Amino acid sequence: MVRAAVLPAVGSPLEIADIDLPEPGPGQVRIKLAAAGVCHSDLSLTNGTMRVPVPAVLGHEGAGTVVSVGEGVTHVAPGDGVVLNWAPSCGSCHACSLGEVWLCANALAGAGNVYAKRSSDGSDLHPGLNVAAFAEETVVAANTVLAVPDGVPLTDAALLGCAVLTGYGAIHHSARVEAGETVAVYGVGGVGLATIQAARIAGASKIIAVDVSPEKEELARGAGATDYVLASENTAREIRGLTGKQGVDVAVECVGRAVTIRTAWESTRRGGRTTVVGIGGKDQQVTFNALELFHWGRTLSGCVYGNSDPARDLPVLAEHIRAGRLDLGALVTEHIALDGIPAAFDNMVAGKGGRALVLF
Repeated sequence: MVRAAVLPAVGSPLEIADIDLPEPGPGQVRIKLAAAGVCHSDLSLTNGTMRVPVPAVLGHEGAGTVVSVGEGVTHVAPGDGVVLNWAPSCGSCHACSLGEVWLCANALAGAGNVYAKRSSDGSDLHPGLNVAAFAEETVVAANTVLAVPDGVPLTDAALLGCAVLTGYGAIHHSARVEAGETVAVYGVGGVGLATIQAARIAGASKIIAVDVSPEKEELARGAGATDYVLASENTAREIRGLTGKQGVDVAVECVGRAVTIRTAWESTRRGGRTTVVGIGGKDQQVTFNALELFHWGRTLSGCVYGNSDPARDLPVLAEHIRAGRLDLGALVTEHIALDGIPAAFDNMVAGKGGRALVLF
């Protein structure tokens, strides 16, 4: 019996409850969590922006220690430190055949499974986004488990499972930022802070952070932002003013709101790239007219999980960490217990802080 944060129904508050986990079956791994990041995607699952079978245990950004393994699992063993990969590729769908594993059609197939029972009544529980990291322990498919790279503390490694892969990938894989280019990052939460650090690592000459909160300026500059702009109706104009009236080469939107996406687009120079990382609802409609699409010649692209392949990218990120170029601790503004997750959700809605990290 372990404690977990259970979402009983979409739109309902999380409940801290005892759950019963089975021993790992063939191709499964049981993990004792060390830490789990509280991501905006978890909030999107609670309010219905993203779909999830319920009741479910949420949490998809986590790391921990292998407790036991099922038959056929050979790449990890009890005692190993591991990072959870919430979107494992199947290797056989069309996207995987093209090498675009971040678009795998079957990545979330496991989220519909029953993986545990609620101790109080024996009701079925689903693993939110495959891995159910908001729990003291979890049982996952072996393909969601990756070894923690050498030299990366286990609690910090949790952030590699979503925020860092997403932010780093947005810069290096999606927008393909080159040394000397200018970058604007919209939204200074956990992913935004990782994006700013990635832009600094890429050698961006100017990194402009944009957020609604003046309190986040220190966080943004600490991550590598050279300029800070408070979001307003004049944001795009301010950014053009900071870039010789041209606009930035690359704008990365980490919020998922129509108005922010539109502003990011307008702050991008003619021929530049706008990358959308934030997950918005179906009601967030962004409009463009045909003439402006032709005239500005900008590229607008979505970005799923940073267009990352965790097996390929984790060793690269680990080298940046060991060299001191990437500071995982700088993304975290609050350490909380399991029952602190609802308050962390409230802070996200209010636009406060960076990443909240659950420590077990």
